[in-house]
Amino acid sequence: MTQTLTDNSLARAAPNAGHIDGLRAALNKALRGKADVVERVLACLLARGHLLLEDLPGLGKTTLAKAVAVAVGGRFSRVQCTPDLLPGDITGYSVFNQKTREFEFLPGPVFSDVLLADEINRTTPRTQSALLEAMAERQVTVDNVRHTLTPTFFVIATQNPVEHHGTYPLPEAQLDRFAMKLSVGYPERDDELGLLAAAVGHVADMPGHEAMLAEGQLAALQERIARIAVAQNVQAYLVDLGRATRAHPKVTLGLSPRGMLIWQRVAQAWAFLKDRPFVTPDDVQEIAGPVLGARLGIAPGAAGSVIDQLMESVAVPV
Repeated sequence: MTQTLTDNSLARAAPNAGHIDGLRAALNKALRGKADVVERVLACLLARGHLLLEDLPGLGKTTLAKAVAVAVGGRFSRVQCTPDLLPGDITGYSVFNQKTREFEFLPGPVFSDVLLADEINRTTPRTQSALLEAMAERQVTVDNVRHTLTPTFFVIATQNPVEHHGTYPLPEAQLDRFAMKLSVGYPERDDELGLLAAAVGHVADMPGHEAMLAEGQLAALQERIARIAVAQNVQAYLVDLGRATRAHPKVTLGLSPRGMLIWQRVAQAWAFLKDRPFVTPDDVQEIAGPVLGARLGIAPGAAGSVIDQLMESVAVPV
């Protein structure tokens, strides 16, 4: 997964609907009773986006991140964000080798396929910014030397809405790098019973799973999704919705052009998950909440109603 794939290798990978079903089943097994959340996580992954999870502790965010890494056949890394975390703790350091008398680069946890940044809003803005280049460009620069990350690099960051003391709110530029913001929420009673039953006999926190994708197949899926057709009238609908966010009186930060591109790509992934070769206005609407919730400047608690108003304010193309 760490090498750039040629057209021939993408063709040989040839993932199909069975691979998507396998990914879906593996994530639903790890995160019980949250099929709607899993579907959106898949859309975010397939759209080459990054995911922000805002929820209470202990609801399965880390389990979900580990399951994603295993399912795509990738390497998993985790960073616990604290106020004393330094940028080099994420990107890596250059250290002097006494034997060779040269500096060597020691890669940090960002050199993985799936990176979990736990409680990202508890570390300083300087350290938060270390992820900006990695998320946007799939590369990091250390001591003026560029280091390339895997092309399918996927960040899952969490923030706890209860912990307000000692936090540093994510800047708008960083929020705009996330494709979605989701909440997992508490499971239903039957799902909690199933969770307890599945834990009997297992010493580890999560039963082992096998990779659902071979090397190169995730990149091949992402390449296919980028080619999902988006009609001109659907693109005009996206543009009108984006412009409506900038004019809404309760939105202090409207949708950026980058956010609009992300919205289109996630809509392509959503259409792909629905087994359609083209995007419809329904696809745009169904993923509007998590996409806009990650980047619009809206007062806490008002996001749902504002997004509903935005959807109602723009005519749906026929």
